[in-house]
Amino acid sequence: MKVTVLVGGVGGARFLLGVQKLLGLGQFAESPADNGADPHELTAVVNVGDDAWMHGVRICPDLDTCMYTLGGGVDDERGWGHRDETWHAMEELARYGMQPDWFGLGDRDLATHLVRTQSLRAGYPLTEVTSALCERWQPGARLLPVTNDSCETHVVITDPADDTQRAIHFQEWWVRYRAQVPTHGFGFVGAEKATATPEVVDAITGADIVLLAPSNPVVSIGAILAVPGVRAALRSTAAPVVGYSPIIAGKPLRGMADVCLSVIGLDSTSRAVGEHYGARSGTGILDYWLVHEGESPDGSDIAGVTVRAAPLLMTDPAATAEMVRTGLDLAGVR
Repeated sequence: MKVTVLVGGVGGARFLLGVQKLLGLGQFAESPADNGADPHELTAVVNVGDDAWMHGVRICPDLDTCMYTLGGGVDDERGWGHRDETWHAMEELARYGMQPDWFGLGDRDLATHLVRTQSLRAGYPLTEVTSALCERWQPGARLLPVTNDSCETHVVITDPADDTQRAIHFQEWWVRYRAQVPTHGFGFVGAEKATATPEVVDAITGADIVLLAPSNPVVSIGAILAVPGVRAALRSTAAPVVGYSPIIAGKPLRGMADVCLSVIGLDSTSRAVGEHYGARSGTGILDYWLVHEGESPDGSDIAGVTVRAAPLLMTDPAATAEMVRTGLDLAGVR
């Protein structure tokens, strides 16, 4: 089975663990030999809208979170970054008065960014650089940046310092301001010149099933869909496309998806997110939509999309694997 998943960061990485648990891949393989011999293929198409240059290095938060999580080295308490991290470099940068001082850059994490930055400056595309980094981590899945081009998410806010509107990078909005400033819109800077990589298009069009993880529909999945070529691949693939709602009882599974949805004029409901994605039988991308148990599928009815209720709390890989199994069963994929 060839499974392709569109993912963001922490929630997307945990969803991928559930796919691996179900398929017996990565750290859930019965023996190391199974990783090379297993008939299943898992590919993650990963958001790059959060990527940024800071302190002279290229940071790819979602790619790294997926890589560290699947590779068994993530800080479980934070859900991102290295386990057993230290912060000496940031402490020294602060003493020099270097900005930004609001973004945490761990010493172990810095090594990843240094390798990436050197490789990118040597002319290697992000897809190849990510593959090389994964040689160290052995994540048990192919991690593909959605594009090799720069396509960064920026946010229009009212600056609390002078009450004027300006655009800032998503990282500043998310990390520095915690999304708690007046916010007016999102833009994907560089999207007009970006293209989905051939590897991403092939992973979508050649899949047996495509899953949309319950990642942020605006700045994770939405940023992936903003890259030209992705939506067309989703609409043309012969594989069923199954989406998972990130909203449970009016609140996001993780993060601040409710804030993002409000900014673009949508309610924090499974139905609103499903309608935002839309049906492939119309002009959208979904064939099937999973909502959390307790929500009536009829109440989440979306024209042209088959809706099913199931437990969607990713409490551990086993529970997440059951979410994935429900999606495969709903789409008739074995």
